[in-house]
Amino acid sequence: MRLDRIIRNSRCTVAAGNPLAEVSAVCNDSRKVVPGALFVAVKGFAVDGHAFIATAVEKGASVIVYEDEASLRDQLQKTAGREITLVKAESSRYALAIIAANFYDNPSEKLTLVGITGTNGKTTTVTLLHRMFTAMGYSCGLLSTIENRINNTVVPSTHTTGDQLQINEMLSKMVDAGCEYAFMEVSSHAIDQDRIAGLHFEGGIFTNLTHDHLDYHKTVAAYRDAKKKFFDNLPSTAFALTNLDDKN
Repeated sequence: MRLDRIIRNSRCTVAAGNPLAEVSAVCNDSRKVVPGALFVAVKGFAVDGHAFIATAVEKGASVIVYEDEASLRDQLQKTAGREITLVKAESSRYALAIIAANFYDNPSEKLTLVGITGTNGKTTTVTLLHRMFTAMGYSCGLLSTIENRINNTVVPSTHTTGDQLQINEMLSKMVDAGCEYAFMEVSSHAIDQDRIAGLHFEGGIFTNLTHDHLDYHKTVAAYRDAKKKFFDNLPSTAFALTNLDDKN
């Protein structure tokens, strides 16, 4: 796919190189880079992807999406002057989400995607919805803590909500398999880290909020507001179901 199409609406600017470069794959893990790939250097909470730019270039990445100018310069000194295209992102984490959606041809727009968030009950709710809609004869996908499903085919799950590439790849496979609906757990971490940015949700469900994940969010208010961000970003046509017994 051409670079200009991949970075559309991603708040990115081509800083150097060919804006029409052909991209063979999109990666945020330097170990998975293949020749012609676009590598997104994401600033993580434990590891900074900028530290692996040189490795990605050595493995054949032809496009680098970065956020930190200083880190980029340090890494490029190790690449022996190889010609690559550089793309500056306002936020590499947000850019990865939009780039992933574009690369997989925006699969969330090709089915009815429903997201479920809350401290408790997310897995139960998505599983019940998947089983109910399947029993009614619909072709459905599931993204959950326990497992992912494409109709009745189980795909192992590693996180409550996968990263931007994993989510869009799974949704793309669901579309290819003819799925009409997809039910997805949406964690507060995923919302805060822009892992669901660029996804088109037809609706959102809020289960409840208890004192949890404060090691990450620090305060209950910040935890609540992360959940709120999901609903704030729903399109005006989406439905939203909330638990009236929970004051949040």
